[in-house]
Amino acid sequence: MDEVVFLVEESEEGGYTAKGMGVSIYTQAETLEELKEAVRDAVHCHYEVSKPRLIRLHLVREEVFTA
Repeated sequence: MDEVVFLVEESEEGGYTAKGMGVSIYTQAETLEELKEAVRDAVHCHYEVSKPRLIRLHLVREEVFTA
């Protein structure tokens, strides 16, 4: 596997969550920098032998406002 992709969203409680696409990895953190480190640690724990070469974070931001 060359890369693993994470869907990153802002949490309602504050901070961010990251869900692995096609893999069962989930993590969260208060800042994006902390999230990157948490994702890296989670990937290293999940893939003990053949780790992906790249980690891609797909950031999704939703805004709702009145017309």
